[in-house]
Order: sequence, then structure tokens, then C-alpha cells
Amino acid sequence: MDAFGYTDFTEDLKKFDIPTLVVHGDDDQVVPIDATGRKSAQIIPDAELKVYEGSSHGIAMVPGDKERFNRDLLEFLNK
Repeated sequence: MDAFGYTDFTEDLKKFDIPTLVVHGDDDQVVPIDATGRKSAQIIPDAELKVYEGSSHGIAMVPGDKERFNRDLLEFLNK
């Protein structure tokens, strides 16, 4: 957790050279979207950002969100 909270990964994110999907809930109180998801999607070349309105931290596990997550992920992988 310390590495995530106190390490600047900007230079690493700039080096991504594969299609990248960033999925984030806009009500994530654990890892706020503006400081992480939106910022990462801006830094990663050609990243696609999917924002789940009203969703919290565990979107891949929350009923409703997990089904949407699976659909979005499959759609992204099939591009």
C-alpha cells in the first residue's frame, strides 16, 4: 500500500505501448478517481477510460458493476 500511495508511477505509465483500458468508479472513496483513474488515462498513450457513475472501489465484484465490467472488458479485448 505504501508503494501505491507514495510512489510516482508517471514515467512508467508513459512507457505503456499496448492498448490499455482504465476502469474506475467515480464514487471510489479508497482510491479517488481524479488522483488515479483519470490521471492514469491521461498519461497512458491511447488509453481508454470507462467511468462507472456512482460506483465504488470494488467494481469487478459488485453485482451490476461486475457484469458491466465483464462486458466492457470483453468489448475492449475484441477490438
